[in-house]
Amino acid sequence: MAARGASGAAGRASVQPASGWPWPDDPTAVICCGEGLPEAARAALEAAGRNYGDPARCRQLLASASALAPDHPATLIGEYRFHFYGGRLAEALAVGQRALAWAARAARLALDWRLVRGGDARFGDFDAALPRFYLFCLKGCGYLRARLGDREGSTQMLRKLCELDPADRLGGQALLRVLVRQGRDDDDEVD
Repeated sequence: MAARGASGAAGRASVQPASGWPWPDDPTAVICCGEGLPEAARAALEAAGRNYGDPARCRQLLASASALAPDHPATLIGEYRFHFYGGRLAEALAVGQRALAWAARAARLALDWRLVRGGDARFGDFDAALPRFYLFCLKGCGYLRARLGDREGSTQMLRKLCELDPADRLGGQALLRVLVRQGRDDDDEVD
């Protein structure tokens, strides 16, 4: 099972999901359409969506999907949304970090986001699904760190996002400006 790596169509990277779900050649189909997701995991995710009003049942269904495909983007996105919209930001951050690690492995990037450089993937090509998903994960984790009070960690992640996305297609610069302004406002209020 192969996926397009950071080197483009000429180089293919072997991506072997931990759970063994089949990785199609098209990362866009995996990330955007859930291709390769086992049918039982898909059914559990769909049922979780229908049972969102019952957090205990929804959590149970998401756990079932995760057991079948723990590293599939559809499962990670479902878990992330459940925690994020439920206000469980620390749990959402943990899932976001798993998604960031998955995206790094799939795109053949350094697992430590601090080591990723602009030329490591097609970050400027918005049609490149893996680099775009990586950037979205980086943004989400940076945002959640800010919400959880980790201003320094958030600032570092958002600066990396801005470095990798200089055209600011994902809006990282606005988030970074707000974070920096909040820091100044906090300092200004000290007597």
